[in-house]
Amino acid sequence: MSLPGPLKPPAVNGLSRLLSCAPALLDTTFDQLRTLVVVYETGTALGAARTLGREQSSVQKQIDTMNRNFGELCGEPLIRKQGRGQNVLFTDTGEALVALAGSTMRDWLDEIHECRRLLGGTLTVGTTRYTLGYLSHASELVADDFQRRGIDLKMVHVRTSNLLDKLASRQVDLVCGSVLDVEGVDRLAEYDVQEWRRSGLVLVTNLPHDLLPGPSVGTRELPSLPLVLPDAGLITDFVRGWFGDDYRNRLDVVAEIDTAQYGFELLRSGLVRGCMLVTRGVGEATTEGRLTSASGLRSIELVGDLEPKMHMLVGVFARRGERARLPADHPLNMLWNALNADSGYWRARRSTIDG
Repeated sequence: MSLPGPLKPPAVNGLSRLLSCAPALLDTTFDQLRTLVVVYETGTALGAARTLGREQSSVQKQIDTMNRNFGELCGEPLIRKQGRGQNVLFTDTGEALVALAGSTMRDWLDEIHECRRLLGGTLTVGTTRYTLGYLSHASELVADDFQRRGIDLKMVHVRTSNLLDKLASRQVDLVCGSVLDVEGVDRLAEYDVQEWRRSGLVLVTNLPHDLLPGPSVGTRELPSLPLVLPDAGLITDFVRGWFGDDYRNRLDVVAEIDTAQYGFELLRSGLVRGCMLVTRGVGEATTEGRLTSASGLRSIELVGDLEPKMHMLVGVFARRGERARLPADHPLNMLWNALNADSGYWRARRSTIDG
């Protein structure tokens, strides 16, 4: 199987230069390069030995060998000895070669991972907290086949705010979660999408009925309400879309929170009186009494009467066209199909998948 695109090795130029490499350079191993980087990061041979799980004498021997070899090759040693208990001192040459060693090893690791990924040896999947259960259930459908073939399935926790960035930068191969879908803005042109649900937001509140009767309010009424808002994330993206980057000056924000759980506790404590913007799934769970952390609170429907029209799209995302270029039995296609086949189960439980 030939390697596609950028992984195909370029034609070798300057073959005679490669053939005339100094023996000291050819004798340098990746293990030595790694040791050099770890010594630089930890500051001492002892620190590197502890990090690598080795004897200090073994690390020191590697450093002495590299210091001697590259001192001859470059005209300056990599490290100069200091007094007992002091960090090692890297020369300018040492600093340059540490940077080169680090980038060389990262490049090799990245390319090896890419080869394994394309050949189906590994699959990296991202999921938000609220879609972990969905992915876990679907992965059971392919677990036996993955184990039999020795496929390394790696899981990565992603946040809604950087879900697509993780996918675009190839840190993950497939991701389950939520993205903001803005009418008229095609953010998903570069992705294959398996849509599970599309919904808006809801208010969860401790305000009495005489102050907020419900059953619904419009988004244009939000400036008149005391609001509990997250300091970042998908909910904030909705608010910023409606009221701009200076939304804090346009809205009555009585509390900023970092998690919905803290917001529920804050409202239930009575320390603040207000409304917290949450996803529809959380609002439904609150109304139905399935969310114990929101016990005693009620939910109010939020009607989108401001532009732009926005929805939260919950589903599975992969880089567009990548699945089509891979064989049907590639783990990416297998898990994608398992998620699709399993979607009926989760549509029946849709209020739990958009957190």
